[in-house]
Amino acid sequence: MGKFIRIKKGFNINLAGKAAPKVSSLEHADTFAIKPTDFNGMYLPKVLVKEGDTVKAGTPIYHDKRHSNVVHVAPISGEVVEVKRGEKRKLLEIRILADKQVEHINFKKYSVSEIANLSADDAQKAMLEAGVWPNIIQRPFGIIADPASKPKAIHISAFDTHPLAPDYSVIFKGQDQYFQTGLDVLKKFTSGSVNVNVHTTSEISSVFSQAQGVELNKFSGPHPAGCVGVQIHHIDPVNKGDVVWTVNPFGVIQIGKLFLNGVHDASRTIALVGSEVKEPQYYKTYTGASIKNLIEGRLTNDHVRIISGNVLTGTSVGKDGYVGCFDNYVTVIPEGDYYEFLGWIAPTAKKVSFHRAFGLLSFLAPNKEHKVDSNTHGEPRAFVQTGVFERVTPMDILPTYLLKSIMAEDIDEMEELGIYEVVEEDLALCEFVDVSKHNVQQIVRQGIELLQNS
Repeated sequence: MGKFIRIKKGFNINLAGKAAPKVSSLEHADTFAIKPTDFNGMYLPKVLVKEGDTVKAGTPIYHDKRHSNVVHVAPISGEVVEVKRGEKRKLLEIRILADKQVEHINFKKYSVSEIANLSADDAQKAMLEAGVWPNIIQRPFGIIADPASKPKAIHISAFDTHPLAPDYSVIFKGQDQYFQTGLDVLKKFTSGSVNVNVHTTSEISSVFSQAQGVELNKFSGPHPAGCVGVQIHHIDPVNKGDVVWTVNPFGVIQIGKLFLNGVHDASRTIALVGSEVKEPQYYKTYTGASIKNLIEGRLTNDHVRIISGNVLTGTSVGKDGYVGCFDNYVTVIPEGDYYEFLGWIAPTAKKVSFHRAFGLLSFLAPNKEHKVDSNTHGEPRAFVQTGVFERVTPMDILPTYLLKSIMAEDIDEMEELGIYEVVEEDLALCEFVDVSKHNVQQIVRQGIELLQNS
């Protein structure tokens, strides 16, 4: 029987531009891109294709040199038109000029009874070959799971509490069979529990509520209740030496489609949201879709910040970028490239803030949807201890001292203060409420990499 957990600490950022429950077909994008930068801990990815090559959906594109059996594959069929590299020849993305009709590589199909009798080794071999293994993210460190590892549990967060997050009952509608099949496959890899974590304040989709053979845990409370790291902390925390796997619902469904249909199916529904979108809604496309195709003719103006993902943890990709591998939505907000003299100190109802001294009037209308831009309204300054980080972190850790131990590169202190339990998204809200304007998420990743390399 699952648990019921009430999250009290946190903060909901109520922004304008939430998607209406309308799903439209999107004109097939000209280009798609696979980005190794979507995956933490990627070490010297080796490219397996060259410009001019023709690929199908499921064709291996690159792999990490440390785990050559974990391949990343093409989401669609077409021609490789660019292998884009950055400084020191760092691989940034591989672009594919898409066919009008997607052609798939055909992998082995399995019946429900065959899946029930499938061994973990055979299931793993099929997932690695078809390129769906990178959906599995390992805690600690938030990296692609090592195929040789054995997790003590698997966690799936079936809701999202980030600003303007899409409704999972819309984007995963009708995927019940694939989700259940994906769960049945994942259960083969652990002797522990497979946890599906849902939110009680909204209607729970049948995709998740009817799942069999899992622990259905119910959460309530503000963001970051939807972050899987917070959920793991309250169910069964990650300690030194533990390995826990996390998979998002799309990843579970993609695994299910592989075994039932025998294809690497990267089709998905994403939301275009934000105050600068004319009609925020959902669109059907594929992983790695071109942003240009998605936003064309759908924005109120051109002076905007386009983010793959959400405003807290997403990536600014610009009008010529691509949707990230793990992103279910694209957020568009006004660009904040202006200077406002003492603008941060004047009480106003236009700004949303956790601090009543700065956003006092916004607390008088808690349900108001705010239109915010990308301006930070201040510059980095000395680390000020205000205790505010602890008020928005619903975990039994001390984030202020953890961040300081990372900056001091004190590994022993980092371990004692809970570095194994967190990744960037778990403390992203600290970055939002930080009056000192520190890049909290960047600091967390630096600490994780320091620990990995020690």
